Amino acid sequence: MNTVIPAHPVYAIPVAGSDAVFPVRRVYCVGRNYAEHAKEMGFTGREEPFFFNKPADALLTVADGQTGTMPYPPKTSNLHYEIELVVALDKGGRDLTVEQAAECVWGYGIGLDMTRRDLQGEAKKQGRPWEVGKAFDQSAPVGPLHPREKVGTLDAGPISLSVNGTVKQSSDLTQMIWNIAESISYLSGLFELKAGDIIFTGTPEGVGPVVAGDTLVGSVAGLGELRVKIA
Repeated sequence: MNTVIPAHPVYAIPVAGSDAVFPVRRVYCVGRNYAEHAKEMGFTGREEPFFFNKPADALLTVADGQTGTMPYPPKTSNLHYEIELVVALDKGGRDLTVEQAAECVWGYGIGLDMTRRDLQGEAKKQGRPWEVGKAFDQSAPVGPLHPREKVGTLDAGPISLSVNGTVKQSSDLTQMIWNIAESISYLSGLFELKAGDIIFTGTPEGVGPVVAGDTLVGSVAGLGELRVKIA
């Protein structure tokens, strides 16, 4: 390929217990997908799922047993954490049934949807897109992916986040308003999903701010921990 500028690298997530990596095509995120989080953000009820995107190069991959370093981003004074289960797809399609959607899941990981909450809030007030609040550089720390064939289908189990040793978020995957297969099915009606897509599936209640020097430790049942220090 005769490119007029150097081609950008493919962004990939390590696979747990392996030297293999999972190349990422798109990063989708489900908004307000836990009832208690929706309430703390001022919403109630089972509204239809909605989605936003982060660029693949916003991923900050953290290896097993390591602590990732995320720089405090510019233009904000209110950086929030949101712990999430991440789902990786090895196949896709359009207008998938819930049953078909469930079969698209290759594996799972732990992710953080880091948010410049002040910029997101101002964008909401002005009816503007959320990218400045959600899609900034290194806004998506993520740990290694675990193949579904090894960990089984994750539809229940604890999800939590601590900051400097104090638990801030604690819930269960069963508390999702739209479960994983339902979210994938709905999303496939909006976009053609493909192998390499990953989905951040929403965060429980308890989101809040962090500052430089804080250490975040997220966990999801069966997937170990994701450790990130804010630089």
